[in-house]
Amino acid sequence: MSTRRIVAVTLAVAVLTTTTGCIGFLTGEESLTFAAEPAAVDESAAQSAGYATDGPRVVEVNETFTVAGEERRVVAKNQVNTYEKTLDLGIFEAKLGVFTVISSPAVEIAGRTLNPIGDYSNRELVGLVQSRYQGLSDVDEVSSQTITVQGQETQVTKYAAVANVEGQEVDVYVHVTKYRDGEDFIVAVGVYPQQLGGEEGNVLSMMRAIEHPV
Repeated sequence: MSTRRIVAVTLAVAVLTTTTGCIGFLTGEESLTFAAEPAAVDESAAQSAGYATDGPRVVEVNETFTVAGEERRVVAKNQVNTYEKTLDLGIFEAKLGVFTVISSPAVEIAGRTLNPIGDYSNRELVGLVQSRYQGLSDVDEVSSQTITVQGQETQVTKYAAVANVEGQEVDVYVHVTKYRDGEDFIVAVGVYPQQLGGEEGNVLSMMRAIEHPV
C-alpha cells in the first residue's frame, strides 16, 4: 500500500461512514447530495516546496439507510488534491513526500452538522488512517503548534510513524490539521521520511498556502 493511497483515500472515504445513524430521521427525497468546493495549495508555494499535483479529484461516498421501512441515500462529494515529491533516501528513490488536502461537505440538515469530521481531533484523523490500512503503524504524537490558514488559527499536530512504502518500512513524520471554511471542512495531511527533517518546513508552508474554494 503506497503512502499516497493511505493519506489520500482513507480520510475521504471515512467522511460519511458514521453519519447514517444520525440522518436516519430524514424522510422525503430518495437521495440527498452534498458537494464540497475544491481546496488546493497556492501554485507558487507548492512549486517552491518542490511538490506537484495532477489536479483535484472527486471521491464520492454513498450511504444507504432505512427509514420507516424505506431506503434513503446520502451522497457526499469530497474533493481530494494530492501533491507528491520524489525524495532520495540513498537506498531507494520514490515519491516519499506526500501532501493531501481534502475538502469535505459539512452535511448540514435541519441546523445540524452531521459530518463526523467536524468533531474529530487530529489524533482521531490519524487513527482513521492507522485503523483502516496496515500501511501506517506505530503512530505517536511528537509535538503540536498553531498556524494561520486562510486567516484563521488552526492546530497542526506532528506524529512519528512507520509507513510501508513499496514493500519497505520507512520511519515517517505525519502532520495533520483541520479547520472549517464556509460550508466545508478542510483536512490537510503531510507525510515525509524522518531522515529528511527539512521537509517539515515545506509541509507547514503548504498548509499556510491552502486556498478554498479554488
